[in-house]
Amino acid sequence: MIQTAVLGFARIGADRELKRALEQHWAGKLSASDLEGVARSIRRSNLTGAATAGIDILPSNDFSLYDHVLDTAVMVGAIPKRFATNGEAVDASRYFAMARGTASAPPLEMTKWLDTNYHYLVPELRGDTRFRLDARKPIGEFREALDLGIKTRPVVLGPLSFLLLAKIHEGHHEPLALLDQLLPVYAELLSELSRAGAKEVQIDEPCLVHDLTDFEISEVERSWVRMAASSSLDLVLTTYFGGLGRWLDRVLALPAAEFHLDLVRDPAQLQPAVAALQPNARLSLGVVDGRNVWITDLDAVLAEVEPVIEHLGESRVRLAPSCSLLHVPYSLDREVGINSQVRAWLAFGAEKLSELDLLKRALGMDASARIQLLATNREAILAREQSRLVHSARVARELDAVAPDHLIRRSDYRHRANEQAKVLELPELPTTTIGSFPQTPEIRDARQRARRGELDEQGYEAFLRDEIATVVHRQEEMGLDVLVHGEAERNDMVEYFAEHLSGFVVSAYGWVQSYGSRCVKPPILYGDVERPTAMTVRWWEHAQGCTSKPMKGMLTGPVTILQWSFVRDDQPRAVTCQQIALAVRSETLDLERAGAKVIQIDEPALREGLPLRVAEQDTYLRWAIDCFRLAANGVADITQLHTHMCYSEFNEILEHIARLDADVISIEASRSQMELLDAFQDFRYPNSIGPGVYDIHSPRVPSVDEIVLLIRQAEQRIPREQLWVNPDCGLKTRRWEQVTPALEHLVEAARQCRAERTGR
Repeated sequence: MIQTAVLGFARIGADRELKRALEQHWAGKLSASDLEGVARSIRRSNLTGAATAGIDILPSNDFSLYDHVLDTAVMVGAIPKRFATNGEAVDASRYFAMARGTASAPPLEMTKWLDTNYHYLVPELRGDTRFRLDARKPIGEFREALDLGIKTRPVVLGPLSFLLLAKIHEGHHEPLALLDQLLPVYAELLSELSRAGAKEVQIDEPCLVHDLTDFEISEVERSWVRMAASSSLDLVLTTYFGGLGRWLDRVLALPAAEFHLDLVRDPAQLQPAVAALQPNARLSLGVVDGRNVWITDLDAVLAEVEPVIEHLGESRVRLAPSCSLLHVPYSLDREVGINSQVRAWLAFGAEKLSELDLLKRALGMDASARIQLLATNREAILAREQSRLVHSARVARELDAVAPDHLIRRSDYRHRANEQAKVLELPELPTTTIGSFPQTPEIRDARQRARRGELDEQGYEAFLRDEIATVVHRQEEMGLDVLVHGEAERNDMVEYFAEHLSGFVVSAYGWVQSYGSRCVKPPILYGDVERPTAMTVRWWEHAQGCTSKPMKGMLTGPVTILQWSFVRDDQPRAVTCQQIALAVRSETLDLERAGAKVIQIDEPALREGLPLRVAEQDTYLRWAIDCFRLAANGVADITQLHTHMCYSEFNEILEHIARLDADVISIEASRSQMELLDAFQDFRYPNSIGPGVYDIHSPRVPSVDEIVLLIRQAEQRIPREQLWVNPDCGLKTRRWEQVTPALEHLVEAARQCRAERTGR
């Protein structure tokens, strides 16, 4: 019978056990050994659950306490000097210091994992980096599974992708210049895994779905020849999030025993791959979507894979998810609050394992038995296609009515800036924050009590109004210039809006990891999107009533709502994004009518949605930016529009970002020490910009001098009259004892920089 495989599991635990354990450990309330005990329990549950579900090939070393790229850096000895161990193995304290920083050492830079909302820590390399193997984790987790009676396939991030995802911080080398120093470490790792009893190793090379150069594909070939020559293991080359494109033939000629293809993202690569496959090599077919939550059309998959099996034979084909299950929630079992029709269309992690098992069983059946086995799946697929929940004639009419003038501001930026300056009367280097303030235990407790019915609507409303007033007064005491209401009423910047828009359902337990202990619960976008009523106006009105300073109206942009949801797959994403944009536009105009002079529409996911292939990027950027403009550009000249972006590489799309035409853009820059602003030496950004000067993803509090230095670095590239001073991102994940001094330092740094020019 054909075999099934899993490339990787979710790590956080079905009840977010890892999140709580990590935060207790960081607070000094849980020892490193007890934290490892929680991790071990999660790994055991993942493996035994999948084995019970009938999956044949299970992974080890796919787990991480924080991030798998950081784990790889530790495994190969790529430790920055500020965290140097003097030859000692990296312990938990040093590992988390690299991830989160310390009072004296900033953390590794963080950015998005390819085109997902998962954040990885960027390895820091030097021209003289010397790698050395630390195989404790991959060997330990392989042996741990053996103790459970499960022989796993260890997973490691491949050497090419590791280097291509890294940055050289000293010297004038490209990361691949270090390949010859790195490959012996991988050879040593493969030897140790073989001695431990492994028979095959999954080597993830996701960067192969990028537009590789001739040199890069040659380096891929050279590295795989060397790894294969140094090991008797079966090497499984795993790609995902796209197809192999023009390099498919050369990749499939590599000395690997098996090749995994993402057939959800690129089904067209299957037939060329079958034709190009070496004799005796296997194909792993990624036919179940590891990135989204919709059930698989099992009949369609069988029609796709049966000719492949007939051609290659069962022993040369494996069935798998398209990628790791890191990106989907654990199970639908406890989701009792989702509309029953919609629930029947969904498959979380556990259900995807069941789908793989159904496919395997169906392949061994005659036609009548198969029809009966897959009847429930077939009925659900048909019901979704025909459901009245999905389509709205009114939304279709509104989309048809969108005209080009809906996408443009009435005047150019310079005119708008002059008009806004008269109204807002802000100083040079105006200070603000990105939007959210700490979600305290008191806020979370009140929200839970309200959901359980222990706190009535009137009591919850009064609590939130008091919280907002407190946050406003704190900001006034700090001396910030443009204030925010703090978002105490919002559980999440996307989920909150999904709860107020039609076409969405929100799960109760659908958590996925964003980074470290940070988990998000993406809403499920199943149908046409409409805004039944205003979503934010009353909270803004209350906050503005607490201060005479400008109060930002805070919205999440259409692209980010799209990207950070599990999105319907039955129509183009551009159409779905337009629907969201119309809903956000209505809210923007209602805020303006209520008196808001500053409105921020956040788009942190704009870069994340960029296709990995250059040939597809212009099309995406056109519709994504047009959707932002549709959401934003109905307001008057005196209304100052802000947007925010974070933790992605924006340099190559600055011209497109300028086309957003937001009056002010705030953008992550502090972890990279304003590296982002190097792009402004060649491109003059026309509007105002706030490069982040405070890294909120680390608990450390930056000093006034640090922030002054970052502001000065920004002024070397951006004229002062265009500069704002702000943190990198929202502050909901931090504590007040971290936030208050950091923002006081930010305000003081701006004051000192203003005084440098005036001499006061």
